[in-house]
Amino acid sequence: MAASKETLEGLAQAESPRARWLQAVLDFTWQRPLGAIGAVIIVVMVLVALTAHWLAPFEALATDYGAMLAAPSAQHWLGTDAYGRDVYSRMIFGSRTALIVGLGASFIGATLGALIGVASAYFGGRIDLIVQRIMDVLISFPLIILALAVVAILGTGLENVILAIAIPMIPRCARVVRSSALAVREMPYVDAARAAGFRDSRIVLRHMLPNVMAPYLIMLTAFLGQAILLEASLSFLGLGVQEPVAAWGLMLRGAAVEFAETAPWMAFFPGLAISLAVFAFNLFGDSLRDALDPRLRTQ
Repeated sequence: MAASKETLEGLAQAESPRARWLQAVLDFTWQRPLGAIGAVIIVVMVLVALTAHWLAPFEALATDYGAMLAAPSAQHWLGTDAYGRDVYSRMIFGSRTALIVGLGASFIGATLGALIGVASAYFGGRIDLIVQRIMDVLISFPLIILALAVVAILGTGLENVILAIAIPMIPRCARVVRSSALAVREMPYVDAARAAGFRDSRIVLRHMLPNVMAPYLIMLTAFLGQAILLEASLSFLGLGVQEPVAAWGLMLRGAAVEFAETAPWMAFFPGLAISLAVFAFNLFGDSLRDALDPRLRTQ
């Protein structure tokens, strides 16, 4: 009997990581159904972006001058634009641009912000004062205004757009992470690391940074929707990614005022895709914040 009990305990321990992960997913879905819906939309968007070449019936740059401004039909499900390009295919390929810019800008902005916030909280004193005043100056500008200023300096293009969107996110993440890092700095293990003679860089990266991952992940997820919206805004203004790259903002720009009545599908479907993506990331980000913040957890 004792042997069988030990065997069962061993099997339970072997299966516990997978079981805990599955239970966490089920609990998240049950307690926060809106967040689960957002996660499903995000997963679908990622799969569409990864399989764009198989899902899209046409290439993103393929033109059909005999079907310019064609209404939605069996051949072109969502119609065509002024160059005869299939709107449905360009929307599928545009999801790649949205995810590349969103993930790239969010990761760079949140990571640099987290490092700055933790370092500022750890060193304190005059360094913290100077860093926080710089963050105050940057955070005083609206996201779109600061992004426009960075694009004006760096120029257009995919890489520059990612940097232009990431820079305004740095101070926002730095402020949030710093508030958590101030509490972590007073923990006994940080004092023990100092007493052991560890370098400041090791204490910041190995002892403090891993303990502020919850606000970092929350900010990273929250920034994704904002980054996608900013990329679409910059592209619509002509300061983001440039033709012939397939991007939802560029598709809205192509659906100019003169096509608003004759070809409304050129603006409606890309706008719907932007709204759905931002909506999904916001839902998931809010639910993730509720799940990771102990003050907001349901008992």
